[in-house]
Amino acid sequence: MLVFAPASPQTYVAIPPDEGYVPRPPTFMSIAFLREAIATIDIKMTALVKERAELETKLETAVRLQSPVLRLPSELLSNIFTIGVLGMEDDNPVMVPTLMLVCRYWAEVALNTPVLWAKISVSPHDSLQKARRRLMRSKSCPLDVTVNFGPRIDYLQSVSEHITHAMDLFRPALWRIKSFSLTVPNRSHANNALIRMQEEAPMLEDLTILVHNSLQDDHFSKTPYSLFSGSTPNLRSCSLTSFNFGWDLKLMTGLRVLKLGGYLNSSSPSTSTLLDILRQCPELEELALKNITDVETNACSPAVINHEMDFPVTHKIHLPRLKRLSFHYSGIGHTKQIMNRIAFPNLESLDMAYLENVNPLLQAVHAQALTRLPLKSLRIETCVFGEMKLVNLLRKLPSLVTLQLIDIEEVSYISLRALSSSQPWACPRLESVTLDGCASFDWDSLRAFVESRLPADPHAYKRYHTSGAALMSSASAAAAAYERMKTLQSGQSALLAAPQRIRMIDVTRCNQISKEMVQWLRMYVASVKCESTKGVWGEPTSTP
Repeated sequence: MLVFAPASPQTYVAIPPDEGYVPRPPTFMSIAFLREAIATIDIKMTALVKERAELETKLETAVRLQSPVLRLPSELLSNIFTIGVLGMEDDNPVMVPTLMLVCRYWAEVALNTPVLWAKISVSPHDSLQKARRRLMRSKSCPLDVTVNFGPRIDYLQSVSEHITHAMDLFRPALWRIKSFSLTVPNRSHANNALIRMQEEAPMLEDLTILVHNSLQDDHFSKTPYSLFSGSTPNLRSCSLTSFNFGWDLKLMTGLRVLKLGGYLNSSSPSTSTLLDILRQCPELEELALKNITDVETNACSPAVINHEMDFPVTHKIHLPRLKRLSFHYSGIGHTKQIMNRIAFPNLESLDMAYLENVNPLLQAVHAQALTRLPLKSLRIETCVFGEMKLVNLLRKLPSLVTLQLIDIEEVSYISLRALSSSQPWACPRLESVTLDGCASFDWDSLRAFVESRLPADPHAYKRYHTSGAALMSSASAAAAAYERMKTLQSGQSALLAAPQRIRMIDVTRCNQISKEMVQWLRMYVASVKCESTKGVWGEPTSTP
């Protein structure tokens, strides 16, 4: 059999079957040509795939743009960022960078929102480069500036240089600083910082200066210059600790909050200076004096001061908006004069600590309560007074909610009995009582006080007793039951006049209160604090 093999595209050659295989001659389409054709097709396919990917990206973007979130105008999105960031209670430094990582549009909106960059801090953990960047992004927005360098030894060598550079950075923007806080180790650092802040501060509302080492650098007892050129028309809150500014009254005008502390010996202000400051702040809402030496008090002639306090003051400083008063080791002479010369008809919180004999202060508060005093919180720590002075004052405080007596030896059964009496009720709205470190009262008076404040309706508060005899297990329980019975018989009006039930009681460091007594208190009081006392080496003792 003959096999015809093509010799050319037009002719065929017969090959005998016995002569073996004969390879075909090369065609007009070479291998290189075919490979080139395949490569060309691959290039076209790659281009099509790339084009498809671009179209898919555009399609995804178009679909995303249909989302209401991404269709928000930049102004509305900026307001949302502002509310979300500034509305947080705790300042989160990574909140704004997190928003910027969502997408490019959000990053542009955040960068163009100056108020997000208005809080600027310089500290060992916040660099000047970061502060400079935030200052530039804040544009002309009011600033909240914080310069915080504590008393740690590891960076005291370079703190002066850092503070100087920080003040030089903020000095051109002083006109738009709304809040300024400076915390430094020594007075020399404070003077070097504030000597660069001599321009006017028309927008400054909150000023805080804290010097940690108040007992050092006495040669910086007075600054030779006026802070902010004496021009702070919008200043409303001022907190100064151990910074001696010469008591320039231009800085203390029209304040709402005044906090002074850490002024000892010669740096302490006089009583007349403090009264002049109060006269310039008729809208004052909070006054706090802490760690101020009473240099005017002469230990050799205490009768003179007491004699001056006996005279009635005709022209008092009227402070109708004052709501918070705090005196912590502020000098009994200063405190007596201030309390005797101011009127505080809307005071809601009073805190007195480490003031020796506070009988004149209680008398001044009692005199104010005869007209109007909506006091809600009273705290007395480590002071000496007559117990009847306190009892008479408590009877004039119907709006008192929180009573804190800490390390007071004068508190005995007399005070608790006065709070348990219904002829009439003393402090009927009282809900929180602290007797920390008070060891003079007995358990029976405390139990009678708690029981007298229980609801008159036996179904209003579930007891753990099941029989009537159990309710009369003591004389105090019987007295409380008798008071509740009289209340039930008096009708609905008497129920409305009943006092509030005690919700919190603190008997920490009260050695006369045993564990069983604490368990009884927990049956009728929602929160009972009874942290056990500790020994010399920190070990807990047997008391609850």
